[in-house]
Amino acid sequence: MLDSHALDTLFRRARSHNGWLDRPVTDEQLRSIYDLARWGPTSGNSCPMRVIFVRTPEGRERLLPWISPGNVDKVLRAPVTAIVGYDSEFHRALPRLFPHNPGFAGTFEGPDKAAHRQDTAFRNASLQAAYLMLAARALGLDCGPMSGFNAKGVDDAFWSGTSVRTNFLCGLGHGDGSKLFDRLPRLDFDEVCRLQ
Repeated sequence: MLDSHALDTLFRRARSHNGWLDRPVTDEQLRSIYDLARWGPTSGNSCPMRVIFVRTPEGRERLLPWISPGNVDKVLRAPVTAIVGYDSEFHRALPRLFPHNPGFAGTFEGPDKAAHRQDTAFRNASLQAAYLMLAARALGLDCGPMSGFNAKGVDDAFWSGTSVRTNFLCGLGHGDGSKLFDRLPRLDFDEVCRLQ
């Protein structure tokens, strides 16, 4: 079991950041985050998450037109903004990712399986995105997930010509604690969970 400090780092004391310190995030750190997150489970080892780490002025310039006004400053100041997407054609990699069942990819093929592919891709990429954020926290970085953006614009600017679509954006870096809101409440166990 992880010790209390590790649990604080990952969950109890971790915060969603809106402001960022002027400290860089290296390409090696980004590789380390993915190398840790990729081991998280997905159904059928589907691994549909795709990520573009926007970290250059040119990348930010392409992204900013599609960002809601309330998130523009977050994207400008974050050392990295991850565009977290999902690949609806993830099943093409299943022969390599799920080799003990050579016919598994076929359960996702064809136009009649498009909704099943979409649901599987979105669900499992969302799982992987959570692993990505936990990996970033485990490796000493902070996260700031964001929704406010024009998904079609981001898709056209960054995923054009692919089967990948954007799920959400996430700032990565060293958070500025002075810009945090007060800690918001969470629902209690009895409000959310049932034991049967």
